Amino acid sequence: MRITGTGHASMRIDTGAGSILCDPWVNPAYFASWFPFPDNSLLDWETLGDVDYLYVSHLHRDHFDAEHLKRFVSKKATVLLPEYPTSQLEDELRDLGFTSFLKTKSNEVHELDGGLKVMIQALISPTDGPIGDSSLWVEHDGVRVLNQNDARPTDLSVFAELGHVHAHMLQFSGAIWYPMVYELPQAAKTAFGKQKRDRQFDRTWRYIDDLKADHVFPIAGPPCFLDDELWQFNDIHGDEGNIFPDQSVFMSEYAKVGGTNGVVLLPGSVSELTTDGIETTHPTDVDEFFASKKAHLEEMRERKAPIIAAEKASWRHPEIDVLGELKKRIEPLLEESIYLAKGVGGPVRFDLVSYDGDAVESIVVDFPGKQVRPYADEKVRYRFRTQRELIEHLIFIDEGDWVNSLFLSCRFTAARIGQYNEFVYAFFKCLSEERLQYAEGWYDEHEKTVEAEDTQLGDWTVQRRCPHLKADLSRFGIVDGNVLTCQLHGWKFDLPSGRCLTSVGHKIRAEKATS
Repeated sequence: MRITGTGHASMRIDTGAGSILCDPWVNPAYFASWFPFPDNSLLDWETLGDVDYLYVSHLHRDHFDAEHLKRFVSKKATVLLPEYPTSQLEDELRDLGFTSFLKTKSNEVHELDGGLKVMIQALISPTDGPIGDSSLWVEHDGVRVLNQNDARPTDLSVFAELGHVHAHMLQFSGAIWYPMVYELPQAAKTAFGKQKRDRQFDRTWRYIDDLKADHVFPIAGPPCFLDDELWQFNDIHGDEGNIFPDQSVFMSEYAKVGGTNGVVLLPGSVSELTTDGIETTHPTDVDEFFASKKAHLEEMRERKAPIIAAEKASWRHPEIDVLGELKKRIEPLLEESIYLAKGVGGPVRFDLVSYDGDAVESIVVDFPGKQVRPYADEKVRYRFRTQRELIEHLIFIDEGDWVNSLFLSCRFTAARIGQYNEFVYAFFKCLSEERLQYAEGWYDEHEKTVEAEDTQLGDWTVQRRCPHLKADLSRFGIVDGNVLTCQLHGWKFDLPSGRCLTSVGHKIRAEKATS
């Protein structure tokens, strides 16, 4: 089996029974904030896109690049489609010209022509990607790989049970806006960033140890930030709180925990994988490339500047009545929302900064009041501040997922009082009837689910499944004093009270074990 690195989470898998292109991403994403690094735009995409199968793990724009898919990927390719609760991924791929789909069943092996076997595990909670994320398992001629990309399954045993895995591709770096955008003292921001960076690596080590593959490939990050306004987010400034470590940092940290089987894929790297070993060739020396990372980024910044400028020029739509359009689009969803509205529990404020930067219009999405209205000087627990033209553009393109656009762009600042509230972000990725109804149904179902099974963690008996996203706490749970941390997503719980310390809701059942 041949694995060709094509950048970020993307790779081409070639076997004697066919080829699979996974998650090709080339064009900037999220308001021209994210770019693939190392740069993959100069690869021979005409050849790379001529494949038998296409796998798009989910709709995040650093995995689903509509422009690139339309131009470079063969429309004769059969799409390996994850089993998602909504049809949006299939609909968007059909709009790009794809007509052949294999609608897989989650956790079910599908045998294709020539003995090629695939299995896709779909994650379908409202907080998994844009309503869904997935992993791809492939087997041919006894060689097995798992492309986990940036999915976070609670358990990898379903893959291990299919036979020993020879190559494991997984995320290790950040892909979020926290804590960089929060209005915090720099010392606090650095401390929170370091905690997140450490948690990312801890989660990665846990997954690697669970699967015990022969070879481990760090993929799906980090992006790079080439706009001058975002340049500080690149991990080139010696900031221990930066959440975007690159593959060279992964290899260094992995070595510290005894890892010796890591394989870096640059765009154009090729790994020949067998059941007995691996041989990898690179287009350039890997160590030298990352040693010159800043110079590569500066060259990319200069070369991509016209692309960023062109995108910025398209965002302004002064003819749009922002307040009126938000009322028209969001208020019907607020009326239908029960669980998300209750979970947010208060007004959320958006401060829109005018083109010249002098004036600010403040708009409130009032979840209890079920309305969008001008800010009325009340206290809010969540506040976002961004450029007016970004919201205008979201309205103009009828964007139904602000997480997969505005928030991941990092082109905003945020402040909050109290705990993180997952329902805020869940709602703003569900700005369509179909998504909202699915999310409401998911929360309704899980609200009524009682976790009966327990596990023992130190001196505590706790419910076995994490109240957040059902991770197995017998594997991911760590107790320090009276605080339980679920290492899958870093959520914390106060055991004596059961209260979640990370977000509102999600109480855990726990009691001190008796002798």
